Amino acid sequence: MKYLDEYRDPVLARRLLDELRQTATRPWRIMEVCGGQTHTLVRQGIDELLPAGMRMIHGPGCPVCVTPLETLDRAMAIAARPGVILTSFGDMLRVPGTDTDLLSLRARGADVRVVYAPMDAVRLAAAHPDREVVFLAVGFETTAPANAMAVLHAARLGLKNFSMLVSHVLVPPAMTALLEDPDCEVQAFLAAGHVCAVMGWTEYEPIAARYEVPIVVTGFEPLDLLEGILMAVRQLEAGRFEVENQYARAVRRSGNTDAQDAVRTAFRVTDRAWRGIGALPDSGLELAPEYRDFDAARRFDVGGLCPVEDAECIAGAILTGAKLPTDCAAYGTRCTPRHPLGAPMVSSEGTCAAFHAAGRTPTRSTA
Repeated sequence: MKYLDEYRDPVLARRLLDELRQTATRPWRIMEVCGGQTHTLVRQGIDELLPAGMRMIHGPGCPVCVTPLETLDRAMAIAARPGVILTSFGDMLRVPGTDTDLLSLRARGADVRVVYAPMDAVRLAAAHPDREVVFLAVGFETTAPANAMAVLHAARLGLKNFSMLVSHVLVPPAMTALLEDPDCEVQAFLAAGHVCAVMGWTEYEPIAARYEVPIVVTGFEPLDLLEGILMAVRQLEAGRFEVENQYARAVRRSGNTDAQDAVRTAFRVTDRAWRGIGALPDSGLELAPEYRDFDAARRFDVGGLCPVEDAECIAGAILTGAKLPTDCAAYGTRCTPRHPLGAPMVSSEGTCAAFHAAGRTPTRSTA
């Protein structure tokens, strides 16, 4: 297939669903890790068309959603300082911190700018040598290479007024933490194709073998996801626990080695707190020692932060797949995309936002 609409062919989708119903003999539970995959599953109603009893568990694959509250509060404290230009991707601007969000802070006069690539922030720093330019660097392995290249380029330029507030997280440690939870119901994973396009899938092979879970590298279109689910179910039915690649048009086992080299140069693996989940060992990236002059957290002393989550938000349970958005008492009433209580409702990859956009209500819950 060559064209995008071919991956949305309803005839092929029905054939895959029919084959899935013929193959599945048990009510399997499969987690998709990526928030983009969640939006496709929910928007297209795929999760509601699966064989009876089979369930998709929506995982912590939204990078905006898992960015720690403390990082957001730190970003806002830095942005409020005179002489600072804080730059970010647009989906971070409305994520609620303890007291406010970046969009509201901008309305009050802070210089908060949306950029479309981290290199845009480097160019801003070069054009405004009298200002401190800070880039809020969040995301999984997908965005890490571009952020690494921005730091490396800023170092080559000798920029002294550019820094990053880094909150990168890594997928494999999160999968391991979920599988080690005694209440875990996940029997197979759909791995995010764009993460594997960078990192390959060798990191997943020990997880599949140790925990006896099939892992299928999967794309983002309806047929990608249906085929990925079918591949996972075939493994489960056969008692196989391997890593398979559905997304062959974009992913190789070794990944993108040039991108990996850039990440290894600019970053080091570190422990990282995940919003709603807690601290996970070796689950994040921080700037390497030779690039720590570009670390905004070190450059700006914002004093003691006291982040406080909204007590009504159940984001943690949603991010781990323990609950659905429709299980939340505030969903669609006190928590909406215009007035979110937590990140999963505002992010373009958040599960709550996906359910709300699809018109899911508690009476239509798939739990």
